[in-house]
Amino acid sequence: METRISGHTRLFALIGSPVGHSGSPAMYNYSFARLGIDAAYLAFDIPVDKVGEGVAALKMLNVGGFNVTMPCKREVLNYVDEITPAAKLIGASNTVVITEEGKLVAYNTDGIGFVKNLQEHGVGVQGKKIVLLGAGGAATAIAVQTALDGAADLKIFNIKDEFYANAEDIAAKLSEAVPACHVEVDDLANAEALKTAIADADILVNATKMGMKPLDDDSLIHPEYLRPDLVVADTVYNPRETILIKEAQKAGCKAAIGGIGMLLWQGVAAFKLYTGQDMPYKEVEEKFFAE
Repeated sequence: METRISGHTRLFALIGSPVGHSGSPAMYNYSFARLGIDAAYLAFDIPVDKVGEGVAALKMLNVGGFNVTMPCKREVLNYVDEITPAAKLIGASNTVVITEEGKLVAYNTDGIGFVKNLQEHGVGVQGKKIVLLGAGGAATAIAVQTALDGAADLKIFNIKDEFYANAEDIAAKLSEAVPACHVEVDDLANAEALKTAIADADILVNATKMGMKPLDDDSLIHPEYLRPDLVVADTVYNPRETILIKEAQKAGCKAAIGGIGMLLWQGVAAFKLYTGQDMPYKEVEEKFFAE
């Protein structure tokens, strides 16, 4: 990196807490170097109560943009000048671009990454019936983006915890913003409703932590619910193949798509927003996302 840092090098960043485990600096810095872009990417550990100060500092330093991770994705919206429609519906941003005029524009590329990951496996969402498990940040981004991209029907299942109201809220917002997409919310404990919904669905998505280490021996879906004409997708990427994905493969599902691609493609989308160029995603995938 020292061979390409200059007095004109533009800084990009990640904010959130913790950020020490993040692979984003390696992915972005590799891409900058590979494309000959005079830029560098650093991670800054900023707690949620310091987001305002952090954003002000980044703006003062003429940073080109920054990614936002937990727990700051919602809070950052209080310190930007413009929020894109998707980010507004989701109520959170993972990517902020600072324009040449100094305007802060908030985006959310999480849902974009999910939809692109499906497309890379030959699956589109337009006109499709989707069953979505979960109502947290990832689930909300997926719900919004699939609705905006033309999904016909979205059934969200979540246990009746603190996130259930979030599911009801996003359903109400989508019913108003995207009336062509029918959205319903139900209790994940309602096994009969879940079974019926999956039987009628084109795509089943797990956007909960179930299947993630240390819950990697568990799945919310009984194998008998799976069938060959169903697409199954997971947002969990550790392990790369969750129990749900393995069972979908055994059932001969049309596609069984793990979560690592969503992580890659949300970064690709953010890189395009920052630079106007395409990340060398195949090289990045091989170098940073291969098992």
